[in-house]
Amino acid sequence: MSDSPSNKQYERQYSSGELVRRLLALAWQFRGDCLWSLAQSLMLLLLGLAGLQLLGLVIDVIRHALDPSQRAPVYPFGWMPPPGWTPLHIVTAMALAIVVQAMLRAALTYQYNMTTARLTQGKLVPDLRDRVYAKLQRLSFRFFDVHGSSSIFNRVTGDVQNTRLFVDGVVLQGVNMVLTLAVYLVFMWRIHAMLTVACLSVTVGLWWVTHYYSGRLRPGYLRNRELYDSLVLLFTESVRGMQTTKGFAAEAHQIRRFEEANSQVSNQQRRIFHDLSVFTPITQVLSQLSLVILFAYGGWLYVQGRIPLGGGLVVFAGLMQQFNGQVANITTIANSVQQSFTAARRVFEVLDAPLEVQNRPNAIVPARLTGRLTFEGVTFGYLPEANVLENVSFEAKPGQVVGIFGATGAGKSTLLSLIPRFYDPQHGRILADGRDLRDLDLDAYRRQIGIVYQESFLFSNTVAANIAFGNPHATQAQIEQAARVASAHEFIMELSHGYETVLGESGVDLSGGQRQRLALARALLLQPPILILDDPTASVDPKTEHEIVSALRQAMTGRTAFVVANRLSLLRRADVILVLEKGRLARMGMHDELVHVPGIYRETALLQLMDLTERPAVACP
Repeated sequence: MSDSPSNKQYERQYSSGELVRRLLALAWQFRGDCLWSLAQSLMLLLLGLAGLQLLGLVIDVIRHALDPSQRAPVYPFGWMPPPGWTPLHIVTAMALAIVVQAMLRAALTYQYNMTTARLTQGKLVPDLRDRVYAKLQRLSFRFFDVHGSSSIFNRVTGDVQNTRLFVDGVVLQGVNMVLTLAVYLVFMWRIHAMLTVACLSVTVGLWWVTHYYSGRLRPGYLRNRELYDSLVLLFTESVRGMQTTKGFAAEAHQIRRFEEANSQVSNQQRRIFHDLSVFTPITQVLSQLSLVILFAYGGWLYVQGRIPLGGGLVVFAGLMQQFNGQVANITTIANSVQQSFTAARRVFEVLDAPLEVQNRPNAIVPARLTGRLTFEGVTFGYLPEANVLENVSFEAKPGQVVGIFGATGAGKSTLLSLIPRFYDPQHGRILADGRDLRDLDLDAYRRQIGIVYQESFLFSNTVAANIAFGNPHATQAQIEQAARVASAHEFIMELSHGYETVLGESGVDLSGGQRQRLALARALLLQPPILILDDPTASVDPKTEHEIVSALRQAMTGRTAFVVANRLSLLRRADVILVLEKGRLARMGMHDELVHVPGIYRETALLQLMDLTERPAVACP
């Protein structure tokens, strides 16, 4: 197609607040698993606190045993050791309790990791990927015209994965961090309030640094996804075009192009990692300053006898270390925020893309169509300022073969795309049996149309499955009947496993003519009253063209067929031929009429006759 729609209509700016609301709504769909995961993290937090308390208690017991003048240890929950227990008995019991606590914490950590993995990789990612894929299936062709395949692939794979980072890397980790900081703060405050205030005086600096680097990293991640799209596009094109690359001995050139694209991605990632590498040490230095304050001020408090050693200073140091670890985790959370926001913008762009072609309310499910199609003043363009078709009007009668002819860019394929309603015209309307296509149920209408493209796509599946793609419940007899009408049954039976032969990617192990006949069988299986043939013999040799034309003659019988062709072997048998010039219907008539009228059709007929050295009677005026 000569023109393509603008990408701007699908671009949308999402504010951070809107992204947060959308992502929180995504997490809310799995709130049960999220709450269970948070409950497990809270239990891990309590077990960690229990371990610190037991360690401090052991130190106080030992210190009191060595120096009875020291403050007696305070046992938790009002528990007191039996009167006959020696300090060794108490320490042994505490040590066993610490081992049990460690084992419980290890088991709970495993359970927490499994719960989080089931939430993200087992539920959230598959669900979001299904939603994106389902939306892609419903979007109009215009969306795919403006987005490259590599960008779409990355949205379904990498971007979905990075979007889920908001749940496990931001929501769960963030809530866990806030709970942990709050609990640790309460425990430190109970030990000594002023020591807590002094040690946490550096927290303001940590929050400021985090905010600064969060804004600095955001555009870098967005640019990285764009460069990665380009890298994937170059790679996929290289694989698909390997024959062309080798034919022109351009391997070295392609290697250089890939190396340059790969270097761009790598350099962009290096800049991101550089910012992170600066960010992380700054947060660590600020965190360590709190420990310096702890040892200076806390040591002075201990010397003054205002804080115990084990249950006071040692436990406070352990809490402060864990607190600093959670504060330092802000780096990871901030990184996850930017990654998830960048990916979420691209995922939501798909989910929010408008469904330009969809059913109207109370759409009519049509009965079997007769095949009468009417174009009434149809004007269409991929861009508002550039029409590809302009004021096209004609009627195709039931069972009529309509040929469509024109130079490259005249609008032939665009006209065909309007028949199955891949696009809607900007002006005018298209009628099927007297009803506007926009009033008909889209799926029910399209099931009555068979389409064979110039390059027909086959799936990596069995021959039978490819033929039955539009009707997976078709019987073997129906599949074989469609193959016979398409003149494909004989070569199918010569394949290694007949109809159960598994085809390679895009049917690479078949000839062009065989692929076209399978595509024709796939279209005919639905027994459609309307058949669309988009230049099906354009890329085949004369012998294969003869085979395809023979099959098409039988296939078009009793159907309204629209045939785009630049070769006249198909058009000369059409009941009426539409000649398009620059998007307008220039002429309309039968082959024998048009070859007598000066114009592009007559010129093409004469050139092809000379090329083939076959000159049937063409009367010259």
